[in-house]
Amino acid sequence: MGGAAALEKLLPVLLAFGGGVLLARRKIVPAEASKAFSDYAFLFAVPCYLFGNIYASDLGALFDWRAIGGYAAAAALAVVLVAAASVANSVRDPRAVALRVMGGVQVNTAYFAVPVFITVFGTAAPIFPILLFQVCVLSLVVISLMELGRAGPTAGGPGRRLSRAVGASLTTPLVLSCNAGILLNLLSVHVPAVVLDGAAFVGDSASPVALFALGLHLGGLGLDVRGTTREELALLAFKCLAFPLLTWAVCGMLFGVRGDWLAYLVLLAAMPTPQNLFIFAQRYDVGVDLSASLVIKSSVISLLLLPLWLQTVVT
Repeated sequence: MGGAAALEKLLPVLLAFGGGVLLARRKIVPAEASKAFSDYAFLFAVPCYLFGNIYASDLGALFDWRAIGGYAAAAALAVVLVAAASVANSVRDPRAVALRVMGGVQVNTAYFAVPVFITVFGTAAPIFPILLFQVCVLSLVVISLMELGRAGPTAGGPGRRLSRAVGASLTTPLVLSCNAGILLNLLSVHVPAVVLDGAAFVGDSASPVALFALGLHLGGLGLDVRGTTREELALLAFKCLAFPLLTWAVCGMLFGVRGDWLAYLVLLAAMPTPQNLFIFAQRYDVGVDLSASLVIKSSVISLLLLPLWLQTVVT
């Protein structure tokens, strides 16, 4: 895909995202409204999109186990590298290590990857198995470290706190909609066309609303480039450059992933740090400023690098 074609594909993304930034900066729409738009996308529109598309998908083609295994291996290696670098940088608190792992390895699926994939490929189906892996495996690792490193009086011991966190992670609307679509697909349960049409109607709004919400959020917070620390630079470089390249090397060279799936995985790895990082930081009272900075700056960098990745991996 040439540079001009890549920019044409990204024009709707830039329009929805840039509109949010502009309206927030001009204070036409309050930046605080981003939460309402985000909640609509995260809790309703994206789950509707996921359910309908997974239900109608060929699961055999959707769950390419070589591709999923390659991405899991790349993510596991990335987790080890980020954790080791954090410890070497005198970070000892398990919560702080987990925060950096999440910032360097997890990707923004609902608010960034889904709309980008819909715009570029016409479908977000390749994201589904990676989304489940991220929520059911990577998030559990982060939650476990956060919970086990939590200090102060809490209701119940570490085991109870961990089980509650795991349960909450596995019962998010995104995971429930994915699992419902998979289950009904496997059981060949007939879902009325009116239900699927309704889900498609709502799901079509997920992409622009999610990007608009992200634009509002970032437009309200602003971007402090001069205050970027060396640690932030290292994490941003790893997330936006090293992790996609690592994914390409592990998936392509070690696991033999080729064609469209290699492009999907590399582009997915190039997505920015998820907004949930900031939510986790607030909940566990660790690295709040660092998390906010990573979310904002990785989103901007990833958006700027998207034409390059598209030109490189999408044929």
